[in-house]
Amino acid sequence: MRAPGGRQRGLLVPALFTLVGVALLIGLGVWQLERKAWKEALIDAIARRMNAAPAPLPPPARWASLDSARDEFTRVAFRAAFENEQEALVFAGASAFRPDVSGTGYWVFTPARLDDGARVVVNRGFVPEANKDPATRAAGLITGPVEIVGVLRWPEHAGLFTPAGEPARNLWFARDQRAIAAAKGWGNVAPFYVEEEAPIPPGGLPVPGKLAVALPDNHLQYAITWFGLAIVLAAVFAAFLRARAREQGARNGV
Repeated sequence: MRAPGGRQRGLLVPALFTLVGVALLIGLGVWQLERKAWKEALIDAIARRMNAAPAPLPPPARWASLDSARDEFTRVAFRAAFENEQEALVFAGASAFRPDVSGTGYWVFTPARLDDGARVVVNRGFVPEANKDPATRAAGLITGPVEIVGVLRWPEHAGLFTPAGEPARNLWFARDQRAIAAAKGWGNVAPFYVEEEAPIPPGGLPVPGKLAVALPDNHLQYAITWFGLAIVLAAVFAAFLRARAREQGARNGV
């Protein structure tokens, strides 16, 4: 007959693994609930900024003090002249903020000169593949100063699998206005770019648009999954204990 102390020691390792596993899974579930609260607060903050009345564009003297966490998605209005001959094309994949855009095409990034001479890059909107060449949308190449309404955005950093830009083809794959400016010799530009809402250009291209908050919020589902796995692991260990107890009872003739 095996001593009770030996049986207890035999259960120590699986009990410890179960305890650690359950604690880890519960911790992941709680973390997802915290992420859910953070995501909902972020969505609310972005929605409030994007639906507010447009504010004046921050002057160049304030650009260095701007903060993406505080200032991104702020609506602004300003007067500038597009430098159409300098436009750059950024490949347009699916956008969480422009659900109205679909199909293969490009974002048209164009430097715009402010009245004081400073330069801000504007994402003028979407053009389909067939209108990649500016000559096919000549009516939309607005000349002279124009009143622009849009939303401040900060550069998109290229991911591990993002293709490198191809300046020779005037094509980029990340919405990083500073990298584009450096490659095209635009000089100093604002640390942000502006997603244009208005004006809609003659001919309709590029297609500007009001951004919409469409960030995924699946954290409750993830939390339920982690908590469910914690319950399953605890149930498996309980079944293991019952099986061990039955086996020991059989050996003792109980």
